Amino acid sequence: MRNELEHIEQVDLMHWWSLAHKQFGIPEQLLFAIPNGGQRSIVTASKLKAEGVRAGVPDLFLAYPTPHGGRGLFIEMKKPIGGRVSYNQDVMLFNLANVGYHCAICHGWLEAKDAIEKYMKGDYIGLHGPQKAHLN
Repeated sequence: MRNELEHIEQVDLMHWWSLAHKQFGIPEQLLFAIPNGGQRSIVTASKLKAEGVRAGVPDLFLAYPTPHGGRGLFIEMKKPIGGRVSYNQDVMLFNLANVGYHCAICHGWLEAKDAIEKYMKGDYIGLHGPQKAHLN
């Protein structure tokens, strides 16, 4: 089961976003969760895999290209203390960054909020290709 603290932090981020999207002038729906994790039956897991579900896909995507050259922002949520990316997440973030997406590993909702604000301003310095930043 997904870490309960990560769940709470992501919910807190989405509560903030429900108001904050207005300051950026973009629709609320453009920041959305990608529910890739969780326990599933073998049958359901097999169906999802056949449909294209991939291990390591980040938790959230902000589907908004910025005037500053941002193509979109992927966010991997981690608990505020001690959260680490898995091997599959590391590989996926690296690949997404290498094709031009901004990617962030955020320990708690405040880091995610900061990443979104910086991305929207055009001064985001997260993981973005072609180089790979240090991942926990």
